[in-house]
This record gives sequence, structure tokens and C-alpha cells, in this order.
Amino acid sequence: MRPSALLFTGLMGMASLASITTTGQSAVSTTPTAGSMPEQSLGTAAKAGVEVTVPPLLSALKLYRSGKFADAEAVYNAVLKTDPKSTSALVGLMRTQLKEKRLAEADVSLARAMAVNPNSEEVQTAQGELYFRQARLPEAEQIFTSLVRKGTTQARAYLGLGMIYWATSTYQHAKLMLDKAHESDPDDPDIRRRWLTTLTRKERIKALKGYLDGESDDDAHEREHLETSLLTIEEAEESGRQGCRLTSKTTELHVKMEPLMYNAKRIRGYGLKAELNGTKGTFLIDTGSSGLLINRKIAEKAGIKPIVHTDVHGIGDKESVTSFIGVADTIRIGDLELQGCHVEVLDRNSVSDEDGLIGGDVFNHFLVSINFPDKKFDLTPLPAMPAPSDVETALRKKYPDTERFHDRYIAPEMKNYSSVYRFGHMLLIPTRINDSRPKLFLIDTGAFTDTISPAAAREFTKVRGEDQLKVKGLNGAVNKVFTADDIKLTFSRFRQPARDMVAFDTSKISDDAGAEVSGMLGFAMLFQMNLKIDYRDGLVDFEYDPNRFH
Repeated sequence: MRPSALLFTGLMGMASLASITTTGQSAVSTTPTAGSMPEQSLGTAAKAGVEVTVPPLLSALKLYRSGKFADAEAVYNAVLKTDPKSTSALVGLMRTQLKEKRLAEADVSLARAMAVNPNSEEVQTAQGELYFRQARLPEAEQIFTSLVRKGTTQARAYLGLGMIYWATSTYQHAKLMLDKAHESDPDDPDIRRRWLTTLTRKERIKALKGYLDGESDDDAHEREHLETSLLTIEEAEESGRQGCRLTSKTTELHVKMEPLMYNAKRIRGYGLKAELNGTKGTFLIDTGSSGLLINRKIAEKAGIKPIVHTDVHGIGDKESVTSFIGVADTIRIGDLELQGCHVEVLDRNSVSDEDGLIGGDVFNHFLVSINFPDKKFDLTPLPAMPAPSDVETALRKKYPDTERFHDRYIAPEMKNYSSVYRFGHMLLIPTRINDSRPKLFLIDTGAFTDTISPAAAREFTKVRGEDQLKVKGLNGAVNKVFTADDIKLTFSRFRQPARDMVAFDTSKISDDAGAEVSGMLGFAMLFQMNLKIDYRDGLVDFEYDPNRFH
């Protein structure tokens, strides 16, 4: 869980995806240079007592895949001193720089590789990867699609297209691409991590254990997340629970939202009254968060016990806050009842001054309506999925592992909804800043106001440091806060002008997503709207009555 609830003081408030078919074989060598001895042959030769010299590019690849990025970079640079036109070394260098979050340098390395051999599939794949990290997703999709249609041997092209399909709720095609990537290069840690998420629970437990037993390039945060995931799904498997499931016969929910206040005059957001194992609380509706995050006091009253201890990584410059994962036997909201849900318990008596946060993704089997003007929270059935198309049926027949997955469905009544990219619980909507190419903004009802990253703002306007403005998240205060002069945001059907927009570093959110997140659409703007969310299909609608607030 990566909560994003923010407190502010001193402030008032896809393009359609064509079906992909592949030709040829997708097997790819993990050795990045022609004529190098494959890794398994090196091991065999060493056992036979034969003196082995590891090719530098293979050595660099092994260092990269084991998380020794600085060492890998040194090898790539050494290769480039003797062969400045080695595209494999330039691509490897770019990837290490991306891992070390040095995007500007990665851009330079890619430009060098493109200048040497722009037609290389290895270079084009790397270009798609960089575009993905820069949130230029339509351009990345075009590159990956072209490579896949040609039957490329670049495993990471299938990975890249699979990640885009997953983000656009095109899950059946995503599963196909991720399976092909894993079949081609099962030793690539990036591929293995993404592929793991597509497995059944039993399969995932086995695969995760194997992954965690070996070397990989995980950072400490990624490693902790994977270990926590393994322990929680093992507990669910051993307990025979089917996960968080709806047990009431309720097919709709219509309840009043509760205003949550800073003080008598300043509203913080809106929450839902809920009962956890019979213990009552009011939880802030936070589309920037995932699942249910509750405080220690509520957990103790509800008798929620730890399965695994972990910590919370959110907004703020202090260290992460300790927490644990437990199970709520029952969660009741109105007539809606859920059973066997994991909840995260923060080791504090409050969560951003509330009993806790509830992410919109808790209700992802419904059409979620957060009607701020009428203070109503509504859950209604999603449109029924149509019968599988001929393309889907053919894919399921040829690739049975894709049968559990469905591509997005845009029902006629949702034709005016906006497509969003979904990265886990995060809903990222393409947004133009002063008529720029689209960047990605997080739809975040838990953030008090619209915000922008200083880097994105500086492309279009002046950015000024603010000593009086305080921004606080779950990980404490943000040390460096700025304001951006004149900004105009355009998203969906709306244009939002702003002056002195709050700006702070969003790199933590970007790192979690794997793509650049340039800001947030927050409560101070969203409270004027009825926000409708279809998590299943990655669709969002913003209903706004301009006469209501005049």
C-alpha cells in the first residue's frame, strides 16, 4: 500500500489497442554481444577445468541483473572507451542510469545509441523503455507494437507492450505479452517480477519463493514489498480464504459521505462510516491510496492481529512509518459486507488525523460514484461483459493461460468516459500543462489540492520556494515546497487554470509507477464534481454542473 493522503496548511482551497499477433520465434539470447559464449556454456567449461574469460558485456549484464548498477556502469563505460559505437554497451548504460534514476543521463545514452544504429531492434526497445519511464506511453506503445508485429527477439519489447496493455486494462493481451517475455528471457528480473503478478495464487507462491531465493536487482523497498506479498498470500492459502470477497446480497450501495474537517470552517475531505469486526470508524475516501489503512486504536478494538510487519511509504521526507498487515473478518459499510480482507495497520493512533483511509480500489467490482456536491457515495453494477469476441476466443484457444483475463470493455453508456492508465491502485490521467503534450496526473481525492512537480512546472512557468506553505503526508512534512506561477491543466473535457499551484517532488510516486507522474488532481478541485470510476476497465468520468457553485 502506498497512501498519498496530503495535508496542506496556509492554503485554501486511449487510443484503441489493435490486436497483436506475433510471428516467428521469440527466443532471445541473454548474451548482449554476437559470438559471446552463452552463460550456461561458461559454467560447463569452468567445471571441466577450462580457463574461461567472461566477455565484458556479459559480465556487465550479470552485474546489472544482480543490482550492482555502479559496477555494471563501469564495465559499460570501459567497453565504450575501446568501442564508442557499441550499441549494446550504450543500451546497457542507459538501463543502469534508469535504475539509478538518472533520467537525463539515460536520455543522452539513448541518443548516442540512436545516432549509431537507429534501426537496431535492441536500440528501439531501449527507446520504448525510456519513453515509458518518461510517461510518453503512446509513443512507447507504437515502438513496442511495431517490434512485436515483426516477431522481434527482444524479450523486453514484449515486456514493454505487456506493461502498457496492463496499464490500459487490456489484460488478456497483457498476459500474452508477459508470458512471451518470460518464455524468451526468464532470467531477467524485471520480466520475472511483472510475470509473477499474472499467476494464480498457488503458482505465485512457488514462483515468488524461487525469485526471492535467487539474485535480483531489487532495491530494499521492492524486496520488502515482495517478501510481504509472499507472506500474506501464503497466510491466505493456508487459511483457505479466497481473499477479500463480497458476502452480502447487496448489488448496490447508496450512503451519505461524512465531512472530515480541519476545523469548524475548513473541510479536509469526505469519509465513509464503516465497521471492522463491529468496531466503528470513519475513513477518508482516498483514490490515491489502496485498500484499507487504519490506525492502531481501531485495530486493537477490532482485534486485528499481525500477519506480517512492514512499513508505509507515502508523501513526506521522514522515514517510513512501521505498520503491519492483518485480516478483518468483516467490513460493513451500510448494507455492504466484505469478509476476509487484508488491512494495513499504522503504528499510530491516527492516520493523517483520521481513523484511516479507504482506497477506491476496495470497490473495484462496482461502478464507484463519489458525488461530492451531494455528499453521496454510490456503488452500482458495472456493465455486463459481452460475449468474447472472435479475437479473444482465438487467443484463449491458442493460449489457454489467457482465459482468466479480459480486455477492457467500454459500454455504450460509458462512451464519454475518459480512459486512464491504471498502475496498481493509481489512476493516472493524461493531462496537458499549458497545451503541452500529455503528462500523467494522479486522480487523488486524498490530496487537499491540485499539485505539480517542480520539474514539470519549470517547463512552462516560474517556480518559487515557499517557506510559509506546509505540506504533510503520512511520512511527515515535505521539506521543499514551491509554488508555480501560472498553470493551466487540461484533462478529460475540462480546463483548470491555477495560479500559485503547490509544487513538490513527486519522484516517489513516479518510482512506484515506473512512469513519470507530474502532479495530482486533488480534493479542492474534485469536490465540485461527481467522480465516477470503473476500475475494471480503466475509465473515469467527471460530472460537473457549473451553475451549482455560483
